[in-house]
Amino acid sequence: MSPVWNRLIRFIAADSKVYYGEPIISGDSTVDNLFKADSLEAKIVTGDVFADDAVVTDQIVKVTKLLAPLSKEEIPIIKCVGLNYKAHIAEGGRTPPPYPSIFIKPTHSHAEAFEDIPIPKLAYETLDYEGELTIVIGKTGKDIPIEKVGEYVAGYTVANDVSCRKWQRDPKYAGGVPQWCFSKGFDKFAPFGPAIVSNKILGDRPALDLKTIVNGEVRQSTNTSDLLFHVPEIVSFISQGTTLEKGTIIMTGTPAGVAMGMKTPLWLNNNDVVEVEVAQIGKISNKMVHA
Repeated sequence: MSPVWNRLIRFIAADSKVYYGEPIISGDSTVDNLFKADSLEAKIVTGDVFADDAVVTDQIVKVTKLLAPLSKEEIPIIKCVGLNYKAHIAEGGRTPPPYPSIFIKPTHSHAEAFEDIPIPKLAYETLDYEGELTIVIGKTGKDIPIEKVGEYVAGYTVANDVSCRKWQRDPKYAGGVPQWCFSKGFDKFAPFGPAIVSNKILGDRPALDLKTIVNGEVRQSTNTSDLLFHVPEIVSFISQGTTLEKGTIIMTGTPAGVAMGMKTPLWLNNNDVVEVEVAQIGKISNKMVHA
């Protein structure tokens, strides 16, 4: 699909109201950098942001707080791909899967792009980060052919698939078979943003630099060209026999560099700050806070 906007943000303006908008950007700037410089403005977008009759108005307002680009209520489900970067698969000593490995996060995992993430007590230990390029579906579909995927993708955003490894892989907690949904599905374990950038700009197979930074230290650094299954293959596969609803976000998997893959894991601790940045889209930043 081709949304009426090139980039979409959700934000609070000076009147304390929440709006959707097309950020005013020039050159290589991203919305997070402009917001940090106190110079982010946007043209208000009205109507269903995914519909052809949405309108990018001429009304320009200053952004006083930058949120996730979609609200929790607009996201029917969060779908995720595991083991999808070639180097990450090697890091974990795994064999590349024949098809995308899919799991889900509940919509209550939704978190804003810059808010603190409350960590429940049972997840204090072995807390990990996963920086990910994330697909945003803009049109409902089912059994989507690979060559038609571009008609259903609105664009891309940035996410952190926050994870608790002991509930994912430790047999004393997860049992004999690793499980992903509970270990990754706690409230607010899916911060994303700061914008959605249209596939008109980034295309169907974006090759973008991705970094995850913990307390100023780069932990993950790769290019999304290392994806085993890229956007067309992921969206087509997930939609087979399954209705893929407008507003669904799909995390495409994480690259090498997670704490779990280290000889001595550097797990996340209370008050650690995790930033995930994807070139041309921007950066999210979230503090992990023990609840």
